[in-house]
Amino acid sequence: MRRRLMISGATVAALAAIGAGTALATGGDDERTAKGPAADRAVARALQVTEGGTANAVERDGEKGATWEVEVTRSDGTTVDVRLDAAYGLVVVDDDSDAGGATDEPAAR
Repeated sequence: MRRRLMISGATVAALAAIGAGTALATGGDDERTAKGPAADRAVARALQVTEGGTANAVERDGEKGATWEVEVTRSDGTTVDVRLDAAYGLVVVDDDSDAGGATDEPAAR
């Protein structure tokens, strides 16, 4: 009886951990929104690159060799996607307007 309770408890704990991991991975309303200290660091770096503005979203990214994508609305009202590598170095800043296209800003590190 005691062994059965231990196995049941372990099963419940494992299922709870899987559920918590899924909740963290999906990030709530927007399934691609990243959260936590690493995401906060990506936002801080993106705002440094854009010299201010407002971070609208941060997510893991795989485009153009990036690890992070932070959408930033600059003080002039334009919106850009700042793509960062795993070490938070700048990969590229892409225009996020309807016209699209890269802003051709250099990948200064």
